[in-house]
Amino acid sequence: MASLEIVPVAVLTDNYVWLLRDQATGTVAVVDPGEAAPVEAALAARGWQPALILLTHHHGDHVGGVAALKAAHGAAVVGAAADAHRLPALDRALAPGETVAVGECVATVIDTPGHTRGHIAYHFAEAGVLACGDTLFSLGCGRLLEGTPEEMFASLGRLATLPDATLVLCGHEYTQSNARFALTVEPENAALRARAAEADAQRAAGRPTLPVTLGAEKAANPFLRARDAAEFARLRAAKDSFR
Repeated sequence: MASLEIVPVAVLTDNYVWLLRDQATGTVAVVDPGEAAPVEAALAARGWQPALILLTHHHGDHVGGVAALKAAHGAAVVGAAADAHRLPALDRALAPGETVAVGECVATVIDTPGHTRGHIAYHFAEAGVLACGDTLFSLGCGRLLEGTPEEMFASLGRLATLPDATLVLCGHEYTQSNARFALTVEPENAALRARAAEADAQRAAGRPTLPVTLGAEKAANPFLRARDAAEFARLRAAKDSFR
């Protein structure tokens, strides 16, 4: 079975860049490099050379390191065809439903508008990995900077159909702040309380709260548990003003 070695690299204030290495071939991909130097250090520490740079959306904290990594390694830059006009120059422009391979691990592109219009996610079905950028966070979801509540609700619904064991690779370390809001929505949710406590322990130990399984998110994340777009919209508006 195809499998990926997964390495989170903390960059900027609270972003994660994800290094993915196909176990069979050693092929390496870098997901959303918002900054180059920490990624270069993580690659050098492992003796890895990236062949691909996978982009979920155009924001600077997800693409800021692309040019330097491309210049250093010649990695092919992959992103959404719909957003090619505002992404770094793409070597492969993909539409939803198309695939990209990292060695023997094949990812299908999922359309996930809401945070941005052209946002996509990469689902490595056989490896059980989802690189979802800023669409889904642990215990939260991305702000609706360009899309509508209906679009984001549909995007999250597409992700929710994936297997519970799927490892979710989010773009930011937001779990603790998301937990504070989520607990005001479902204070009696035992799965949510357990996930919040786990996140506190992980951060206290200096560890990332990610990856997390999609099944854990389905049980605890109020945005994935919303019954319809109207309920989702109310939750998103409440989160936007939550302090």
